[in-house]
Amino acid sequence: MAILATRGAIYIRFPPLLHHTNKLPNISKSVRSRVPTGRSIGLSLFARYSPAQDFSSRFQDSIDNLPNLVEDIFQTSLNTGPRGAVRLVQGIQAVIGVGGEWLTDLSKSANASSGLPMQMQLGLLSPLYLRKLFERMGATYIKLGQFIASAPTLFPPEYVLEFQRCFDNAPAVPFEEIQAILRQELGGPIDTVYEYVDPVPLASASIAQVHGARLRGSLDEVVIKVLKPGIEDVLVVDLNFVYVVARILEFLNPELSRASLVSIVKDIKASMLEEVDFKKEAANIESFRGYLEAMGLVRQATAPKVYPHCSTKRVLTMERLYGVPLTDLDSIRSLVSSPETSLITALNVWFGSLLGCETFHADVHAGNLWLLRDGRIGFLDFGIVGRISPKTWTAMEIFLTSISSEDYEAMAASLVDMGATDRDVDAKAFARDLKQVFSSIQVSIHNLCMLYLAIEKVI
Repeated sequence: MAILATRGAIYIRFPPLLHHTNKLPNISKSVRSRVPTGRSIGLSLFARYSPAQDFSSRFQDSIDNLPNLVEDIFQTSLNTGPRGAVRLVQGIQAVIGVGGEWLTDLSKSANASSGLPMQMQLGLLSPLYLRKLFERMGATYIKLGQFIASAPTLFPPEYVLEFQRCFDNAPAVPFEEIQAILRQELGGPIDTVYEYVDPVPLASASIAQVHGARLRGSLDEVVIKVLKPGIEDVLVVDLNFVYVVARILEFLNPELSRASLVSIVKDIKASMLEEVDFKKEAANIESFRGYLEAMGLVRQATAPKVYPHCSTKRVLTMERLYGVPLTDLDSIRSLVSSPETSLITALNVWFGSLLGCETFHADVHAGNLWLLRDGRIGFLDFGIVGRISPKTWTAMEIFLTSISSEDYEAMAASLVDMGATDRDVDAKAFARDLKQVFSSIQVSIHNLCMLYLAIEKVI
């Protein structure tokens, strides 16, 4: 179930309930129900809790918001600076390059007797060519591609499947450039810090590249995470462009504000810009390690130790952990007798960090969650973390309690505190409409259950 409340409405979406169609009973005049046709029934309820705006008022709102939009675009353009022109040229080159591939493939398909595939008809908007365009555009768009691949509920399955390729290794930066960055960041020859640095990268992601190394003196086995050259400028330009597009789309279609499009883009922008500051990542790692120690979980899980003397904003030197991804079941079975127990441990530690740690790991996938050789769970890559404020946690607890107790005023207040509504929502009116909506849901579910029983008897 998903709930979204805005100044004008409440949207509630339920998963399919039955494999038959049925006409739902009438709900009160402020609630409309929509049942999709087909084999399954999904219940969507929409409730108004403020008078609907007519065209003239929406037009007036747009006129009132126009100066803010222009000012926002102007300020964003100033922040972007001349880097925007360079990035525009790169974008045009990427479009021309992928467009050339599409034209070549189109000519081959045109000669085939089976007709033109749908992928070719969609052109650069098809999953294949859009993924290739994203990869040519670089770090920002590869990250957006990974977001598409990780959101099967938001995007069509063919796009989700195709963008899974964005999780593969990105092109590696030549080792000479990595050495130059290390010398610049560490303030001298790299052999004064590292006894050995492997020129072949362990991994090359969209933003950083990782090399194995050994520290001078202690001979500790470490990994060096190095920010790729020019990434900061690329991210700033691209994310500013995406932000401006989102602002314009919300201005042209105010209904998109219900999906918090601009807010989502702001969150993505803040998260990705934090990811290029390795000092913040080091602080996130130390915070998580402190949580593990305080909770007595160091025998169950760990995160790599950070070496501050050879870590900067663009270089992060960490303890090297050896293990296998939690998705590699065959390798896991060779390390522990019960893979299920290891998975449960990983989930428990992560969920515990939601409450017990200042930040929690927000990019948990196979590459970042390992089973180590000693049987512990290793959490890697803390570039993307999440934060849940105490106020939000309290509001969430009140919301869950209010559902069971049917305390709609507390439910409304908690949703307001969680930021699920506009700021100017009338909380009392919101509570009344929540009560009306949930009452209608109970009636609808009851009727659907009765229909299901009737159909079962017939079958």
